[in-house]
Amino acid sequence: MKTINVNIKDVLSFVPEAQIEALDSAAADGLEKLHNASGEGNDFLGWLDLPTRTPAALLDDIVATAQSLRNDCEVVVAIGIGGSYLGAKAVIEALSDTFAAYRGTAPAVLFAGQNIGEDYLYELQDYLKDKKFGIIVISKSGTTTEPAIAFRLLKAQLEAQMGKAEASRRIVAITDAKRGALRQLATEEGYKTFVIDDNVGGRFSVLSPVGLLPIAVAGYDIKALMQGAIDMENATKEHSKDNITEIYAKTRNALYNAGKKIEILVNYNPKLHYFSEWWKQLYGESEGKDQKGIFPASVDNSTDLHSMGQWIQDGERTIFETVISVEEQAHSVIIPSDDANLDGLNYIAGRHVDEVNKMAELGTRIAHIDGGVPNMQITIPALKEEYLGQLIYFFEKACGISGYILGVNPFNQPGVEDYKRNMFALLEKPGYEEATAAIKARI
Repeated sequence: MKTINVNIKDVLSFVPEAQIEALDSAAADGLEKLHNASGEGNDFLGWLDLPTRTPAALLDDIVATAQSLRNDCEVVVAIGIGGSYLGAKAVIEALSDTFAAYRGTAPAVLFAGQNIGEDYLYELQDYLKDKKFGIIVISKSGTTTEPAIAFRLLKAQLEAQMGKAEASRRIVAITDAKRGALRQLATEEGYKTFVIDDNVGGRFSVLSPVGLLPIAVAGYDIKALMQGAIDMENATKEHSKDNITEIYAKTRNALYNAGKKIEILVNYNPKLHYFSEWWKQLYGESEGKDQKGIFPASVDNSTDLHSMGQWIQDGERTIFETVISVEEQAHSVIIPSDDANLDGLNYIAGRHVDEVNKMAELGTRIAHIDGGVPNMQITIPALKEEYLGQLIYFFEKACGISGYILGVNPFNQPGVEDYKRNMFALLEKPGYEEATAAIKARI
């Protein structure tokens, strides 16, 4: 069986192996805290065995629901924010034909509720005016501001265009099992529903119905995705020097202890842009607390070599890179020869485009290492469902271990509530009268 792997050899000239291995007991302790549910945040560990405990019947139900939406809809809008959209977006983008939107393949999976852009919502509604569309609305509470606004708008539009009964058939709610505004509405309106388990946080939810339903609607094999995650779950249960989740967690913390405060996730395949966005939320929200934490950043190379390359090569040496390298491409493109050779490219004529890309990747890694940037490499065999499932679970588990090594609760997010309190006060939400008066006095 092919699998992803982690290579840290280009870190060892910056951080000696002994310093990484000095964290071995901390990594083992972090792994034990996960499996014994003995660490902080242990009430949010439902993701840990989610691949192996997800029943086949649930996957069949998700696939059937997705097929119903695919049969009835030209467009399906998935409404959610943060982990309620980034995971699905990451997988769909990684697997999709880049130009599928221009080919008219149906259904298109679009996203809303991840921003409060008035123009975005206007243009989305305008686009949907003559479309047969459906909605997947994802929210535990149903009251999170950004998705709640989008759902209110699109629900009204769908009912106006299709009638209330047909609209209800085309809306699927992924929400709490028993409580909350969305659960109440789904019960009243008869929406098809799936449950977000209480012990699965948003940023760890991509392998639940939250991510699986939009991915299935887009036409991808969620059973293969889950099998990849199962393989990685089984491969990383035991503490060992070969456990790649521990290797990654130990190495990044050793680099952090050595003054490398910024981790840049690098890809050389444009389909992985949103995977980096998902990764940034996973690690930023999990580790950025108590005035600690590696800052997660990302670049898409070789594009960003022409914008960020100079800073990475010669800027402040507080960074390290984790490079995701994709071994096999789905298609073949050969560079042609040209008699005039005005562009000087005949020396690479007859070669695959990916060979050039791989040499750009290797040449850049060598240059950055020489410039003082430690590099880890994560190799994924191909952008296929099973390997993406492996990669998702790998990063999730390594995140839990890494957070415990760092000494924080990897599963809470107290800081994100601050902006909400201020926003509600400024909007004069009922119940926030004192906060409204206080914040208005400051502005």
